[in-house]
Amino acid sequence: MQTGDDPDIDRESVMSWILLAIAGLLEVGWAVGLKYTEGFTRPLPSILTVISMLASIALLGLALRHLPLGTAYAIWTGIGTIGTVIFGILVLKEPAEPLRLLCIALIVFGIAGLKLTTKA
Repeated sequence: MQTGDDPDIDRESVMSWILLAIAGLLEVGWAVGLKYTEGFTRPLPSILTVISMLASIALLGLALRHLPLGTAYAIWTGIGTIGTVIFGILVLKEPAEPLRLLCIALIVFGIAGLKLTTKA
């Protein structure tokens, strides 16, 4: 039987991609959380940030069981980068200049390209 014909392998692959996406979203959470910890002097934001960090890294580790390291890490950081920039623009009123948005679009295309070229 070919690897692509095994439903368990396909499920593992899909689950790995889902875990990676959640890990990336949690990376956004801890990156944003760092802003609100004020140097880890505020207890609740600090605790939530650390929990988000640990959960993000744990899910990335689980996803790496079935995904290539370079692809998974690049996508994880890409999701975190894009999400953090979007949060900054929408919530913190950071600039949304055309060149900045173009750079974010390039990251999105890079993530999509990595996903499309990965066999896992």
